[in-house]
Formats: sequence, structure tokens, C-alpha cells
Amino acid sequence: MTRDDFKIKIFADGADINGMKEMYAAGYVSGFTTNPSLMKKAGVKDYGAFARDVIKEIPDLPLSFEVFSDEFNEMESEAREIGSWGKNVYIKIPVTNTKGESSVPLIKKLSAEGFALNITAILTVEQVEDVVKALTPGVGAYVSVFAGRIADTGVSPLSIMKRAAEICHAVPGVLCLWASTRELYNIFEAQEAGVDIITVTNDVLKKLPMIGKDLKQLSLETVNMFYNDVKALGFRVN
Repeated sequence: MTRDDFKIKIFADGADINGMKEMYAAGYVSGFTTNPSLMKKAGVKDYGAFARDVIKEIPDLPLSFEVFSDEFNEMESEAREIGSWGKNVYIKIPVTNTKGESSVPLIKKLSAEGFALNITAILTVEQVEDVVKALTPGVGAYVSVFAGRIADTGVSPLSIMKRAAEICHAVPGVLCLWASTRELYNIFEAQEAGVDIITVTNDVLKKLPMIGKDLKQLSLETVNMFYNDVKALGFRVN
């Protein structure tokens, strides 16, 4: 199975360099995204060194690296630095800072100057509309809508994602991204919604070979798994 087997582009979401190299070699994915939480989980200590390693190992696919500052003047400085790291680099900018202040003015400024952006932490159609209005047509941009977090609130993200895709597709160069994937089936939901990209963690990506698997066979494998675990634990009912 390769990236050509899907209508949607699959991006690996993570910050473990070995896992990123593994997925790059596997040929499943069309790009990579990272974020501060994933870097913390992976134990990244030096952001610049990590980014340089990733760019060296993956020179020909889109890579998204996020700004860290909560102040827009510092955020702009970080964005310009990140944008200088490589031609395949997208600058991740949150839709607001922690005070709830909109990043749209900064997004508009950077996009007008030709910087490739990945606008992240979006959860509403209104946010999508505001961001897309700020983007310069023809300049590469990802609009990352956190469909998984929408679903965590008990709301189906499908209608929101369909509308988000429509808004994005009205501007050349703007792609709609389904973020915070929870399960493999989200890939098919994202395709149904007309989304361009979905970010998927390595744990979920490793399930790709299960696509199309016979359910009766999977049932038998599940029973065997339970049985082997019981033997390993040494459990007895009485």
C-alpha cells in the first residue's frame, strides 16, 4: 500500500525522528506535521537540531513546524526563522494566542509575503472563514481543523469538515486538513467530506495494512490474542 492508493493525502503526525523516518521509508505518507505537545512526548530537547535532522532526512515532502511564542511580534520573528529552514517547510501558527486574540493579522501579513502556512487549532466554521479570507491566493496554506476534538465534544465533525473544505477550495492554493485523527476510519470519513489532507499518528498509520481484512479472520485472531494473554497471565477461574 502506498500514498497513491488514497484519494486524500496522508500526513504523519509526530515528533519521534525514528518513527518519521520509518513512515517516510514505508511510502504511506505525503508529508509530516509536528507540534509542541508531540515534541514533549518524544523528549525533544533542541528544537532547531530536531528540525534540521528532520529536514535532512525528509527533504522532498512538506514539513510543518510550529511557532512557540504567545506574543504576535515574537511569533512573527519565529515564523520568519522557521520559514528560512527549507523550501518544503510550512510554518504552523495557532488560530489565536492563549488570550483568545486572533492571529489573522499575522497570517495575512505572512501569506502576502509568500510564506507557506499551516494554521492550526481551528474548531469552528467561523474560524475557517476568517483564516481563508486572510490568505493570499496561490500561496500554499493548510487550514487545520481539529475534527477529532470536535468529535470529543459529542458532535459529528463531518458537516463542519465538508463546509470547511468548500471554503478552502474557493481560494487557490488553500488545502483543508483534518487534524486530531482518532482512528483509521477517519481517513475514509475525511475523503467523504472532500478534505485534502489528514494528519495521522504512527500508531494509527501502522493499522493501514488492516484495510480490507476479512472480518471473520480478524475475529479469530482476536480470540487467539485473548487466549494467549490468558496463558501469559496464568489466570484461572477457579
